[in-house]
Amino acid sequence: MEIRLKWIGFDFGQCLMDPTGLRNHLVIGDVCKAIGEPERIEERIHKYRVLKEKFGSYSIIKEGHRDLIMNYVFDGKEEAKEIFAAKEQEHLLMGNGLEEALQYLIRQGIRLSVVAELKKTLGPMGTDIVTRFIQSKGLVKYFEEVVTPQGKIDLRDGSIDLKYKGNTKEEGTLYDELAKDLRSQGIDPSESAMVGDKLATDITPAKKRGFKTIQYTGYVDYGRSEDVDFVINDFRNLMDIVKGKKT
Repeated sequence: MEIRLKWIGFDFGQCLMDPTGLRNHLVIGDVCKAIGEPERIEERIHKYRVLKEKFGSYSIIKEGHRDLIMNYVFDGKEEAKEIFAAKEQEHLLMGNGLEEALQYLIRQGIRLSVVAELKKTLGPMGTDIVTRFIQSKGLVKYFEEVVTPQGKIDLRDGSIDLKYKGNTKEEGTLYDELAKDLRSQGIDPSESAMVGDKLATDITPAKKRGFKTIQYTGYVDYGRSEDVDFVINDFRNLMDIVKGKKT
């Protein structure tokens, strides 16, 4: 079975971005050394683990609660912010088969966006983990925009559209706004798909708004739901199920 689409949105954490190569204790150690506080490495590693216990995964912390890393783990030290961001990018990977799949989708004429649960206030491109990752991995040429609860970033000129501000993936209001946005461009949700790993934020609320849903299990498998249309464990699987739909 194949589906014909005009637009696809990709989740970021544990999807586009694979944290397999990330060793958080090493990153924190590097930051502590760089700011002249090597004696606090164990303390700060412990604080980071406390955050993981609270929110469930490091990926959720990085995408949605990044301010706590700086304010709680690193005591609000401004110099730690840029060092931490740079060090973690050295270890983050792209999801399995991602770039090959993106090249294929672009050839099919399908428009691509990142749909991320980013909760920090947006600044210039490259100042948040999502756009920094997209830039550092050379993915800007594939994606038009990053849609977040803080606004929509145009990756071509860096402008920010605030009509998405305050909407979330889990509540579904971000998908409501996204569906309206796509319809204004001549794209119906039924001609669109959301790719992500989490049922509660990427799959079920998107399905309820009429989007096709593709669950990515290449990093972690959260189980199935009747709201899942397709399951892939490698982004190259998209080449078998997705074709472009001409306007």
